[in-house]
Amino acid sequence: MNDLVRQHTALDDSDLEWLHLLVSEWQLLSDLSFADLVLWVPTRDGARYVSIAQMRPNTGPTSYQDDMVGHFVPRGRRPMLDAALDEGRIVREGDPEWREEVPVRVESIPVRRESRVLGVIARNTNLLTVRTPSRLELTYLQSASDLAQMIAVGAFPFPGQQVDMDASPRAGDGLIRLDADGVVQYASPNALSAYHRLGLAADLVGHHLGQTTAELAPARGPVDEALVKLASGWAPRGFEVESSGGVIQLRVIPLKPKGEHIGSLVLLRDVTELRRRERELITKDATIREIHHRVKNNLQTVAALLRLQARRMGSAATGTSARDALNEAVRRVGSIAIVHETLSQNLDERVSFDDIADRVMAMVAEISPGTVACRRVGGFGVLDAKVATPLAMVLTELLQNALEHGFGPGEQGRVEVSAVRDGGEEDRLLVTVQDDGRGLPAGFDPQRAGNLGLQIVRTLVEGELGGAFDMVPAPGRGTRVVLDIPVRAETHRSAEREAG
Repeated sequence: MNDLVRQHTALDDSDLEWLHLLVSEWQLLSDLSFADLVLWVPTRDGARYVSIAQMRPNTGPTSYQDDMVGHFVPRGRRPMLDAALDEGRIVREGDPEWREEVPVRVESIPVRRESRVLGVIARNTNLLTVRTPSRLELTYLQSASDLAQMIAVGAFPFPGQQVDMDASPRAGDGLIRLDADGVVQYASPNALSAYHRLGLAADLVGHHLGQTTAELAPARGPVDEALVKLASGWAPRGFEVESSGGVIQLRVIPLKPKGEHIGSLVLLRDVTELRRRERELITKDATIREIHHRVKNNLQTVAALLRLQARRMGSAATGTSARDALNEAVRRVGSIAIVHETLSQNLDERVSFDDIADRVMAMVAEISPGTVACRRVGGFGVLDAKVATPLAMVLTELLQNALEHGFGPGEQGRVEVSAVRDGGEEDRLLVTVQDDGRGLPAGFDPQRAGNLGLQIVRTLVEGELGGAFDMVPAPGRGTRVVLDIPVRAETHRSAEREAG
């Protein structure tokens, strides 16, 4: 369109912008008219017309099978174009034209900007399926006639109101015709259904649309007055109304075919499902950002673990000790991966930790030097991901420590993980890891032990989880480790926000 106008016509950039405004709106005119529209503009020398835009109706059959954009017509060949351009009026004279055995009614609508006629819209209606019009079709045609007259006098489109044709409601989505006082004269079935979705129990015809809309929307104080005015049709505006039953999008077009406000055209669309899906996408987007944030934090944890492991190895580490250290690091990272794998299967950022505990136990049992049976007693329940990730690492360290230091090659034994959930106001989790191995060395103090695994456990339990950790001899034989952890999700979210 820009190329055709600049190459073949004398219109300036402000004229071209007006034509862009018109083209952004004229799908509505085409649908209301049940007609094809072709925009013709006189060439620079005035000897021809060039077609710069075309629109087919969604509401009826087309009159043009071919693309008309870029075609030229000599002045004088189509007298109605000449009359509309020269006289600045809508021209409807003449008998229907026959195109490929199809009768077509042709009309010409001048496109005025201020005091100048920039071009002419040829409105072509396929008459092959003409029948007695319904009330809906009569309302469409009357509204199309009003819009055409507004275009002819330069009152439509509205300056500064360029419309996104994809986002704006269309005539088929729902249409309401108002009188000059904002009272509904006609409401299409789709429009009535949309208002029923908002909670309307009666018909719309005869009711003041602004007041009815404000009554259906939740009470919002002074804003209600603005809503009444918007829905009354006095100004070209687009807005949305939401109630507990749904959301509708409205667009108001004041009708002033002869300069006087005679009423309004209201286009509306039920966007309840669209807004619901948008909210779901926003929620999912927030979840994805949260996951990225958590992955970043966990990768930082992995890097810190590897740095600690590297410092412990020392420069004189043998190949065997280095391999063992790397295997320990792999298991620590693996416990984090198990939590992420479980999280990937749901979107609510909470996981059933029993399955994670069982998988961690199976992973760590592979390193047992003897024949050691691991089992779980009780249930951890559903935990927030911020609790599940460090707890999985803690459980990995405790099990790994029990198997490596509690049993020698070929020895038999068992390790039992017990979980008791207190679902009260504090919602605490009591975890016990007990083995029947060789027990603790004499004078062993778990709070001061330099073992890397226990250092990690202390840091995670006391620092990140805000819980308590103790390691004592088990009754009879072996070692018992007791964890007391608060697991209320809100507590950890608050703590993380404060830390961040």
